[in-house]
Amino acid sequence: MARYDLQGSLDLLVLKTLSQRGKLHGYGIVLHIQRASDELLHVEEGSLYPALHRMEQSRWIASEWALTETGRRAKYYKLTAMGRRQLQETEANFEQLVKGVRTMLRYA
Repeated sequence: MARYDLQGSLDLLVLKTLSQRGKLHGYGIVLHIQRASDELLHVEEGSLYPALHRMEQSRWIASEWALTETGRRAKYYKLTAMGRRQLQETEANFEQLVKGVRTMLRYA
């Protein structure tokens, strides 16, 4: 059984966001995670941008510069085929983590 790294949660959230929403800039990713989680999850920009850079180096995401809806230049991120595969693996590992925690809570 695969072990899940809790720090991998941010990767999962970003990859899932991009799979659901398509191309987004960093701030758009942060907003989607907050809104989709009913404001329960908050991603700090200081955590997000190093994670985006790492995921881009791993070729899970790709980026390009474009103008935002307000006319500002921003880097937009999109999921790659390799990122889709990583998302599937990360989701499966996370489900195992949740299952393990639920089991533990029942017996603790």
